[in-house]
Amino acid sequence: MQSFPEIHRLMRSPLDFAHILDEIPLGILVMDKDLRVVHLNRFFQALTGFSLDMARGIPCKNVLRSSACILNCPVLATHRKDRSISCTSDMINTDRQKLPVRITTAQIMDTQGHLTGYIETIEDLRSSATNDPEKNVAYSFANIIGRSRKMEMIFQTLPMLAQSDASILITGETGTGKDLVAEAVHQTSQRAGGPFIKINCGALPETLLESEIFGHMKGAFTGAVENKPGRFKLAHNGTIFLTEIGDLPLPLQVKLLTFLDDRIIYPLGATKGFNANVRIIAATHRDLESMVSIGKFRKDLLFRLNVARVHLPPLRERGADIRLLLDHFLNNYTKKQGKKINGFSEPALSVLLNYTYEGNIRELKNIMEYAVNVAQGTRIEADNLPAYILDYEPVQQRLKMPAAEDVTQTQSEQPQMPESRQTGETGQTWSSVQRQMIMNALKTARGKKNKAAQILGMSRSTLWRKIKEYQIE
Repeated sequence: MQSFPEIHRLMRSPLDFAHILDEIPLGILVMDKDLRVVHLNRFFQALTGFSLDMARGIPCKNVLRSSACILNCPVLATHRKDRSISCTSDMINTDRQKLPVRITTAQIMDTQGHLTGYIETIEDLRSSATNDPEKNVAYSFANIIGRSRKMEMIFQTLPMLAQSDASILITGETGTGKDLVAEAVHQTSQRAGGPFIKINCGALPETLLESEIFGHMKGAFTGAVENKPGRFKLAHNGTIFLTEIGDLPLPLQVKLLTFLDDRIIYPLGATKGFNANVRIIAATHRDLESMVSIGKFRKDLLFRLNVARVHLPPLRERGADIRLLLDHFLNNYTKKQGKKINGFSEPALSVLLNYTYEGNIRELKNIMEYAVNVAQGTRIEADNLPAYILDYEPVQQRLKMPAAEDVTQTQSEQPQMPESRQTGETGQTWSSVQRQMIMNALKTARGKKNKAAQILGMSRSTLWRKIKEYQIE
């Protein structure tokens, strides 16, 4: 590289300074005196998502994006202390993830003792965070929580898979936590000190995806003004996570299969390959076997990826895990918001436990974040929940046909319509009519809301909401 001359007189032959930095398993950021980026090593690029071409000449705070840059700049602290400074902080990568890191900053002096720049090392602390005693709760593996039989079987399997280098295919519906499982496997493996690189195979067009995954050489195509290493090269000695692998175009499936066979990456326009030591974890919500049968996914690639398979069950099949997750996210968000919320009211809890969560854990998490934000009291109430949940009616109830005994129900057991409605008078609104119907049903059911909901043919959550709306005591 032009900006980094070779190192002379250290060894018998000159050394490539950039290559030396790339082999260090820490993120390294080199700045000039004005705190503008001069160089990033490969580990730093993998950690942040910034390439050297994107970052060169930019102020370091816009690349590191750490709270330490705002609260107490480590570079300025080196002037006060006249030595290297180390602090624990965070940083935000290009995927908008906040990562725990340790930043160590030192001054760079020339041969005359004059300040010429700064160097920072960035240590990824995610693997240490998984050993936090507060997070090592019962019924969990890394940051994954559950105590259902299906999740217990997964917890027994993941530690064994983490200790191998076998390719893993994670399947399951959207929102079941496939990304979390992939990262947990990496952080508990022997590759935890290496990069964890995520590639969303459905997020980029095919023309850009190949360059993003495998890299390109300068002049390989119009606009390729500089060499780009690609995600596989950045993940050297770490893990590549291919999410939405079912969306990978067929030509790239061939190239991925070639890599799995010989472990050599050939960037676009390159004649010489790079031997990348990476582990492959793939994930999809699609049925890959069906895609193979219609020719949209290669059978041989499926065999290579499917060395070990982990299937994550939908939340509706996890039983008591729903309550466990509700309590978990309630505690998390009350701490973040600084609120004192002790639990759920009976109507709110009943709604939450009877909802099917088509978006799985991701939807449950979003619901709890909303509820904690809008809650005013010490409990989550039914009206703190999103409106679409309160209107939800279970599929089984919507499709349920009346039984024979329901058909022959006596007139005295049916909710009585107000006389004005029955005689066609228009003096009453539908709201007042519905209120009277609910009151009649509650009288017939002797105050039992579940029974009243059955008589009215509505869900319990809808009945509770309307009782509150019509102020029925």
